[in-house]
Amino acid sequence: MSVSWVAGNVRARAMTRRRLGRVAVRDLAASPSLAVALEALGRTPYGHDVREGHTLAQAQRAVVETLVWNVRVLSGWVPRAGVGTLRVLLGVLETANVEDHLLRLAGADPLPPYRLGGLATAWRRLSATTSAEDMQRALAASPWGDPGGATPRVVSLAMRTALADRTMASVPSAGSWVAGATALLVAREVVERRALPPRAELAASRVVGPLACAARTLPELAAALPASARWALAEVRDPADLWQAEAHWWTRVERDGFALARRAASDPEVLVGTVAVMAADVWRVRAALEVAARGGGPLEVFDAVA
Repeated sequence: MSVSWVAGNVRARAMTRRRLGRVAVRDLAASPSLAVALEALGRTPYGHDVREGHTLAQAQRAVVETLVWNVRVLSGWVPRAGVGTLRVLLGVLETANVEDHLLRLAGADPLPPYRLGGLATAWRRLSATTSAEDMQRALAASPWGDPGGATPRVVSLAMRTALADRTMASVPSAGSWVAGATALLVAREVVERRALPPRAELAASRVVGPLACAARTLPELAAALPASARWALAEVRDPADLWQAEAHWWTRVERDGFALARRAASDPEVLVGTVAVMAADVWRVRAALEVAARGGGPLEVFDAVA
């Protein structure tokens, strides 16, 4: 193991202190208004990007931007293989950038894209597209591959499932998280009675199996999932349970992340665990801001998901 891996992992462990943790985030959720919550959040590591006066959407975006900044800093400490891992782990934000760019091309005014810098996969080229069809062509010429269509839904599902497939291959320690997330993605399509577009179905089938992708009901899906993904739907009995299943997914990611982050400093999986722990905190802070924006309660709802 190289000295750069050890140095990077030591830095990564230190970054886990740039999180609020459950108790502090619950206190944030209890804020009587968004303005009060933003003032408090500005005194934390999230103050790097969060500003007083932000709208809820701007504040939630800024919280994620702080994660992106920390990961970009971390990328300067790890060897090339570690940078590749970080690029895959932030791939979901490049997908979000593409989704927003397609909205922008359709005349909407979404928030500015996440600043991924050198951790982007193909964003510079994708951001220069001027039509949905141009975006499809640019994706086809990139590591993301041809989504098989130009509509926002087709592009989004193709990118998210392609990322899941890529993560399974290149970041094995995140395999159970990816399988669970893909199971939830397929479950949402089942609930909406929609079949996955062909390219998305092909990629998803490599993660959770073709039988799961062919399921038409939640019981059929749960029965068809491999063990690596079945846990994500273990407590789902009907569509109303899916929102809580996402919360359980984040709980699992955080728990596993802490276990990985505590490994020996020479273990590359420390990097994966660190990003997982920070990402889970970001998810929880975003939820807390939404509760605060509604007046700080009821906290029972926040506790149920966070």
